[in-house]
Amino acid sequence: MELSVKDVGDVTVATVVGSIDGLTAGALQDALEEQVRGGRTRLAVDFSAVDYTSSAGLRTLLAVVKEARRAGGDFRLGAVRPDVNRVLEISGFTGILKLFPGIDDAVASYGR
Repeated sequence: MELSVKDVGDVTVATVVGSIDGLTAGALQDALEEQVRGGRTRLAVDFSAVDYTSSAGLRTLLAVVKEARRAGGDFRLGAVRPDVNRVLEISGFTGILKLFPGIDDAVASYGR
């Protein structure tokens, strides 16, 4: 799993590449929560290159969503692949997370 982060206006865009599993979920959670603790509470995460997420990945998403919302921000996912989206649907996460067709849509949604 690889992660890159950039700011687009007042939104922090994180691009995740690869699989999120028991070996990588902790590093992802640490990196995203570090953004929130640093005052970057409006997160948009590009999932276009995420090919798999395990239950550890789901727990990471939930933890970061809670952290961002506690800090007065939010967490949005863009460009989720169909297989990963199916995991989110089955696990009930589509009712918790805000999903968008593309990362640009996720970023733009903060302006609405």
